[in-house]
Amino acid sequence: MKKIAIFASGSGSNAENIIQYFAQKPQFCVKSVFCNVPDAYVLERAKKYRIPSFVFNREEFRNPDKVFRQLQEQEIDFIVLAGFLWLMPSFITAAKASASASAIWMAL
Repeated sequence: MKKIAIFASGSGSNAENIIQYFAQKPQFCVKSVFCNVPDAYVLERAKKYRIPSFVFNREEFRNPDKVFRQLQEQEIDFIVLAGFLWLMPSFITAAKASASASAIWMAL
């Protein structure tokens, strides 16, 4: 099963559509929602589907021991950017080329 992490910042309507879509695909699983806005409604949508969420600030996002470590620990295969507009740090984007993190990046 391929594991998906969704990055979102706002209401989460795109994230919810992605969650619903992959719920019908047994070969995929949305493992977590990452968000940089503590009161974004996407966090409520994640809770509705019992998907763990992680809130982070810019400093934590740029620190390899925070967000990136969570992605590694969850063994995420795919990252979907659903309205998330921050530039991804190079250590995250570079990981997609390594054998230990074969991620494909999609943006909505």
